[in-house]
Amino acid sequence: MTPKDVLEMAKENNVMMVDLKFIDFPGIWQHFSVPIVELEEASFEEGFGFDGSSIRGWKAIHASDMLILPDPSTAMMDPFRKYPTLSMICNIVDPITKEPYTRDPRHIAQKAAQYLKSTGLGDTAYFGPEAEFFIFDNVQFDTTANSSFYMVDSIEGIWNSGRDEKPNLGYKPRHKEGYFPVPPTDKYEDMRTEMVDLMQKAGIHIEAQHHEVATGGQAEIDMRYAPLVEQADKLMLFKYIVKNVAYKYSKTVTFMPKPLFDDNGSGMHTHQSIWKGGKPLFAGDAYAGLSEMAMHYMGGIMKHARSLAALTNPTTNSYKRLVPGFEAPVNIAYSARNRSASLRIPMYSANPKAKRIEVRFPDPSCNPYLA
Repeated sequence: MTPKDVLEMAKENNVMMVDLKFIDFPGIWQHFSVPIVELEEASFEEGFGFDGSSIRGWKAIHASDMLILPDPSTAMMDPFRKYPTLSMICNIVDPITKEPYTRDPRHIAQKAAQYLKSTGLGDTAYFGPEAEFFIFDNVQFDTTANSSFYMVDSIEGIWNSGRDEKPNLGYKPRHKEGYFPVPPTDKYEDMRTEMVDLMQKAGIHIEAQHHEVATGGQAEIDMRYAPLVEQADKLMLFKYIVKNVAYKYSKTVTFMPKPLFDDNGSGMHTHQSIWKGGKPLFAGDAYAGLSEMAMHYMGGIMKHARSLAALTNPTTNSYKRLVPGFEAPVNIAYSARNRSASLRIPMYSANPKAKRIEVRFPDPSCNPYLA
């Protein structure tokens, strides 16, 4: 989509506001909005100014001016706003040099994609994340000078089996027994379907959705693989849709890795492969049908796994998940089937196009452009 196409789209949809989204360093979408009259073809080159010192880890106050440039290829109508709103994901540039800002995570991902091409090893890296999350009915926390606490609650949590719900209808999955039950045990089928519908309308290819292992509303929606920057954009849009649909139902979604003690946490198993000239490069005659390149690829991840975890598992809570007994990886190893290994080779299909590596230690609290 070109800038001219975006302006035509805005006209056809009677757009009132333009929402400009960008990613901060910790991995949270930020935004501000401008009236549609402020958007011109020149805006895609000249950008919009904002205060970079207010974004965590970016500019100091004495050099705070930054520019945000909308990416026309990401234009879509925001399905959650009361007034017709056009949404775009943006890049960050320096207003003086006009160069991309080096701490913009999206720019870092763009450089990584270009670097792969420059090596000649491949031209496209595909990523397919499986972002898990919990749907809660109530979330409370506080820290004062003399106390601190937190509490999360879910109508389907096993801890509510004895609660007087006038009436309590049961159907509450026990710890580690929430995988794949049909309704009414799975209480969020319709909500997840609404999420999937909006994702598909926004251009996200969804392969499956289901209840996950944990009690308390754990869920998973799987996206089809896509190139690095495109997939990172889609994952942020995925989170935005999931949270806003849940909010409409008076629920709260969290992507934190381990909100419940003694039950499975939320991972983000990430399937990945490298292609060149439209051909997959990970299929071969080595272990589990992998190529020599794929074996070296896994070796690099294992060698640097502890360092990579700073990006793929960036929170203290991340390491509450990486413990034995909960289907989370605890070994720096690879395996064709063992889900406790850091890297797994899915064996569902013999098709070379389906040959890929599943990296199992990342979690959805990460910044997808960096992880």
